[in-house]
Amino acid sequence: MHISIYSSDAPDILNELADTPEMRRLSDVGMHCGCEYTDMPRYKRERYPYSRLTHSVGVSRIVWRFTKDEKQAIAGLLHDVATPVFSHTIDFMNNDYMMQESTEEETVLLIRNSAAIMELLDKRQIKLEDVCDYHKYPIADNDTPQLSADRLEYTLGNGYLMCGCELSEIREMYEDLSVAENEFGADELCFHSFDKVKAFSKMAIENSRFYVSDEERFAMQSLAEIIRSAIKTGVLLPGDLHTTESEVISKLKSSRETRDAWEKYTGVTAVSTSPGALCDRYCVNVSAKKRYINPLFMTSNGAIRISEIDAEAKNDIEAFLNMDFNYWIYIMG
Repeated sequence: MHISIYSSDAPDILNELADTPEMRRLSDVGMHCGCEYTDMPRYKRERYPYSRLTHSVGVSRIVWRFTKDEKQAIAGLLHDVATPVFSHTIDFMNNDYMMQESTEEETVLLIRNSAAIMELLDKRQIKLEDVCDYHKYPIADNDTPQLSADRLEYTLGNGYLMCGCELSEIREMYEDLSVAENEFGADELCFHSFDKVKAFSKMAIENSRFYVSDEERFAMQSLAEIIRSAIKTGVLLPGDLHTTESEVISKLKSSRETRDAWEKYTGVTAVSTSPGALCDRYCVNVSAKKRYINPLFMTSNGAIRISEIDAEAKNDIEAFLNMDFNYWIYIMG
């Protein structure tokens, strides 16, 4: 999806920062956590690869569009700079699949140690503490189920790249947004047309289901175990996780044991489920972080959540939150 729909007047500092080595690395770190390397059909629907760099630049443009604040936009751009290869799969490796926060721990250190990033910040007299934590800016990031630039970008991005939405539909949703005060007294992105908030809500819940699907959970857990084993045997070093996916895959293929595991992983075409563990094959039982959005809609009485005025949206959200993952997943065939 072309990021120009988010903002066409971004300041030069955003482009300059996006061109630093630390940010360029993210062009070879995917948004789908390594799942896109499997042969499962849902990952073959991508119109083109969706990288963390594309996502980060998009987030920064969205923040700029709605705040016109360089510091907030830079914080949005840099929020994934420390993301390791295969993204949240490494959270699974760290047994942090419910919170998915372990991969954020090195953000400040990485920015501080980047000569290129710090030089650009110093030229603008921008302090590290103003851009190293996008959580402090509610338009950039906020608590579930609020709509932030981060959640907006990956929802629209997946809607276009994997769910068949046309760019014109994405643009219309985006143009319908403005900043409003939510029920907590904070700024939040808010829709003004009911048909747009309704369409976005449907897209968002489909995206939520996608992120906790059996395919996604199985792929991330099994890839996490491959990476853990590769580090244990010395095929990978911990520092390799902050290189690129091409480099790590090349190393996995260099050892017979990890090459066989990688080839089996990439050959997965479908999964099935069982109420209990199966003793004759590899299977996993893993829960998931339930990400969802309950967007705001502007009414004559102020901004309210769509779930408060639309029964279908409310039922969709409740059904999603009630999903039970107490079963086992295995490769079909």
